Amino acid sequence: MMRTGLRVIPLLGVMLGVCDAAPAPATRPNIVFVLIDDLRWDEVDYPFVQFPALDRIAREGVRFRNAFVATPLCSPSRASFLTGQYAHKHGIIDNTDRSPRSHELATFLRLLHDAGYETAFIGKWHMGVDDRARPGIDHWVSMKGQGRYLDPELNVNGKRSVFRGYFTDILNRFAVDFLKQKHTKPFVLYVSHKSVHPDLTQYADGSVSDSNADKFIPAERHKDLFHDGEIPRRPSYGKPPEGKPALERRIADLPPLGPNTVTGDESIRNRLRMLASADEGLGEMLTVLEQQGRLENTLIVYTSDEGYFYGEHGLSTERRLAYEESARIPLYMRVPGSIDWGKGPAVRPGSVIDSFVVSIDVAPTFLEIGGAPRARDMDGRSLVPLLRGDAVAWRTAFLIEYFSDRVFPRVVNMGYQAVRNDRWSYIHYLDLEGMDELYDLQDDPYQMRNLIAEPSAQPTLQQLKEELDRLLRESR
Repeated sequence: MMRTGLRVIPLLGVMLGVCDAAPAPATRPNIVFVLIDDLRWDEVDYPFVQFPALDRIAREGVRFRNAFVATPLCSPSRASFLTGQYAHKHGIIDNTDRSPRSHELATFLRLLHDAGYETAFIGKWHMGVDDRARPGIDHWVSMKGQGRYLDPELNVNGKRSVFRGYFTDILNRFAVDFLKQKHTKPFVLYVSHKSVHPDLTQYADGSVSDSNADKFIPAERHKDLFHDGEIPRRPSYGKPPEGKPALERRIADLPPLGPNTVTGDESIRNRLRMLASADEGLGEMLTVLEQQGRLENTLIVYTSDEGYFYGEHGLSTERRLAYEESARIPLYMRVPGSIDWGKGPAVRPGSVIDSFVVSIDVAPTFLEIGGAPRARDMDGRSLVPLLRGDAVAWRTAFLIEYFSDRVFPRVVNMGYQAVRNDRWSYIHYLDLEGMDELYDLQDDPYQMRNLIAEPSAQPTLQQLKEELDRLLRESR
């Protein structure tokens, strides 16, 4: 039975009456949040790539090695970052036009604004085709739906204009210009890139066509970058999804998954070339903050809204699924040295944190650091204890969910609820009988052997079902 548990969040004025106020830090830091679209957790580490700005964040900050999204799909994932809630609670469950609902969300931008922050959103909102500013955002730069890479039309604080040039570069300029302004309050800047998403045909209802889903368009100056880079391939690359009944189904005229349905090497290089433009912008932002003397009072966070398949199990554009390539994301934080949270951050620059972190943790983290009220309806946990190096009990398992949509035929009717812990991954399909999946990630890290029917795995399966029920109950 499908348990969506969709709930409408009360209006913010009512919400604030049931919020827990975090103690305000002695110094309220600025926050810069950079969200990349569809970036896998592992591709920034390919041996032939160089991303100087991200490398600096990793060197001077903290990397979360086990970061995941609550829903590996653009719109729900973005809403989870903003609200600290699972999709079944915030109501943005797919990529169709949910513009009205997205105006109602109690986002970290809205809560920080009401706590005295100046707020800016620059880039891809993508919870509908409406390009109007959302509540609690002082400076707004966005576009309708997916937008386009070349000469995009943008809504800049209520005025629509076509801007000549490459979209990523244009967003970078807006971000740098915002940082250069005089700020009398602490600020939060959210830079939401379209990169490295393919350029897609967009329809009025917010859906897209996947017939041209291979249009990865780098800036002209980067078109030959990484030209001799050899793409690392995982053992599941190009392998038909044996033992995965949901993916073995024949769907209309689609070819069976396998070596002929992978993501090509040049497409991957183009994605990395696109990422180079975003990295240049990140570098410019770091430079401006440093020149202004603000860098040590600014939290910088870099992450992605979901991953991408490069041919693992024969998958490419589908994303959406509860496999590592889709649900796992990069997450880096440069923690400002000026903040004193009592003990002060104890993790050293260049540290790696292995605790499970989920996209729903970002909003409560920002609210605690900014001294803003936290909505009690949030599902996520503040990462401040991990950044401080506290010995705290942390989650040992987490929920991944997806609600089927009609955009990609191969994954229609593949809505699921999944639970992941440090060894096992269990995927329960809500509309497909007898097609669930169970993986022992210790022995099978590439999720190639489905153990759902193995007699020896039944006690573990029962434990995971109980764990999934617990996670769903706690997030109602």
